[in-house]
Amino acid sequence: MLVTKLEHACLIVEQDGDRLVIDPGAYTRPVDTSGVVAVVVTHEHPDHGTAEQLTRILERNPGIPVFGPAGVASALVGSALVGSVVVDVVTDGDTRTVGAFTLTFHGTRHQLIHSSVPVVDNTGVFVNGTLFHPGDAYIDPGVPVEVFATPVGAPWLKIGELMEHLAAVAPRRAVPIHEATLSDIGFAGHTDRIRQVVEPAGQVVVLEPGESLTV
Repeated sequence: MLVTKLEHACLIVEQDGDRLVIDPGAYTRPVDTSGVVAVVVTHEHPDHGTAEQLTRILERNPGIPVFGPAGVASALVGSALVGSVVVDVVTDGDTRTVGAFTLTFHGTRHQLIHSSVPVVDNTGVFVNGTLFHPGDAYIDPGVPVEVFATPVGAPWLKIGELMEHLAAVAPRRAVPIHEATLSDIGFAGHTDRIRQVVEPAGQVVVLEPGESLTV
């Protein structure tokens, strides 16, 4: 399974010629790719999914499913860009199989940003029992995680809380994502803190946008 990181929170996962796109948002280059069998949008915030990105993907791959929690479906209702797309609403405990991918979904709510900011639906996705993308929440899927796509910079994220979370999940490999809110110096500092927790028992793999990891 090939995992390619794009800017911020977007990943493209490839298995046996099938591609899965996760969280194609506003901070990510336009996702124009063929062979996509499904899209997952973990929550409705535009840095994780936009109608423009979805339209671009669906035009190249008509009829594919878009998976996301109820808030994603509500946010897309009435969008002229995505037309008649219907979001297959998923939540904690759900499973879907599409193409070469078995997807299990975990969690229900976005991490708290501030009491004045509404807490939206957020559901992370576990791909083929190997790669876990949590969206914007400290989610422990409760099973061993080979590769954890871990957010490193966000309005809701405190590095100490993230370190405790990673210690609990104990992934074999952690791939930092959700970095667009950080400077290069901040990203390096947060990544060093993650290494304190994940290594030496595991490994932190830093991917630049466009780089890939085989798992």
